Amino acid sequence: MKSRFCFTAIVATSILLSACGGGSSTATKKATISAVTTDQLVYRKTTNITVTGQNLDAGFNISHLGCLKITEVAGGSATQKVFSCKMVGVGSVAMNITAADGSSLYAGTMTIPLAAQPQVTMTTSLGTIVLELNPALAPVTVDNFLQYTENSFYVNKIFHRVIDGFMIQGGGFTSALQQPATLAPIKLEVGKGLSNIRGSIAMARTSVLDSATSQFFINVIDNVALNTDSGGYAVFGKVVQGLDVVDKIKVVATSTQGGMSDVPVTPVMINSVLQTQ
Repeated sequence: MKSRFCFTAIVATSILLSACGGGSSTATKKATISAVTTDQLVYRKTTNITVTGQNLDAGFNISHLGCLKITEVAGGSATQKVFSCKMVGVGSVAMNITAADGSSLYAGTMTIPLAAQPQVTMTTSLGTIVLELNPALAPVTVDNFLQYTENSFYVNKIFHRVIDGFMIQGGGFTSALQQPATLAPIKLEVGKGLSNIRGSIAMARTSVLDSATSQFFINVIDNVALNTDSGGYAVFGKVVQGLDVVDKIKVVATSTQGGMSDVPVTPVMINSVLQTQ
């Protein structure tokens, strides 16, 4: 990466490149785009986006709604730059490039195929639950959940908060009520058409909107108020098998333990979580 460029993250799906330092020779230049290509478009895989044009060192913004994060690959020039990103969106997603002054340089779409909705099988001490996830409407949240799944984070965790007539919450504590380190918090994804209805799975969070990490909850009734309450709670999938197991969990005896209320007296273990589709 050449020292003459400053890189500043705008959001998780875009980056800003702007000229800084040095002389004023780039100030009068404006980038132009002649071609944008990718080497692969595969869900949850990293792709390289190649931008070809003129005066690319003059600074431009690139955003791709299917990317979790965009970073520049070293070795770019004023006529070609390469960016890498992990594809978390699916279907037809927008990509836009604008000049440093905000004018449009490129606008297009890319189609990221999805062979089938990802499914995760969660084996608990009271039975098995199969969850179907929705990366089209909750790409960041689904990718986050699958990352924890791939890391085996959920193994030997518990449902630590169980409230009949509301929800069952887990994925954050061991049976000793210890809370392991998590990945970084993610951006809240709400208002995209998914609802906190019975059987849906959503992310738990603190009062801070963008604070969800590993903890999730499964709604045992329709809790549509959670779609907007205090900023909303991000739904990212639904139970497709094992709703009877959810109903077994929701009625277990609970007590206050370790300063937390509604903790099952007998731990409800999450023995394994595996992506099975």
